[in-house]
Amino acid sequence: MTYDDIRNLDPKDLPNWPLPAQLGALAAIALVIFLLGYYLVLGDQLDRLEAGRQQEETLKQSFVDKKRQAINQAALEAQLKEIQQSFGALIKQLPTRSEMESLLTEINQAGIGRGLQFELFRPGTEIKSPEMAELPIDIRLSGSYDELAAFASDVGQLSRIVTLNNIVLTPIAGKEHRLSMQAVAKTYRALEPQEIAAQNPPPQ
Repeated sequence: MTYDDIRNLDPKDLPNWPLPAQLGALAAIALVIFLLGYYLVLGDQLDRLEAGRQQEETLKQSFVDKKRQAINQAALEAQLKEIQQSFGALIKQLPTRSEMESLLTEINQAGIGRGLQFELFRPGTEIKSPEMAELPIDIRLSGSYDELAAFASDVGQLSRIVTLNNIVLTPIAGKEHRLSMQAVAKTYRALEPQEIAAQNPPPQ
């Protein structure tokens, strides 16, 4: 069929069209129906399929992560037990309330034993945490550099945990080789059972 033959076809008289024209029209109608079906039906289904694939990947990754955690659970539990044991050993190194006074005396004697002169030894207010109480002590003492260094070493070797913080060394005017050391000594004690109970009152 020529182009003029196609132009002369009457759309209202489709049954009388030549066979090639009828086949072409049917093919065009079928194509339009297919495209409309794709966009109206299959398009939404394909979007859901893609969303399902993404969800599948997410679930696979979640499964792999949980499987890895399950495999490592025994090792993690053993590590946690070891940490708890270490923490318990550290807690046992802390003095009780009744032992704090003797510990403060030990710190004072560590300085006097090195020939240092205490100008200030003032315990502050306790800072409590769920497991222990921290006691800061403002200290100021004077001596030679070697004496002060030896004192710091002695404090670090006490049977109980004591740390020296915020250390400031200042030369003493008119006294050669003499220094004034100002610091905050921090020591810790284990909470008494009644103190722990007071921090965690039973629910009403």
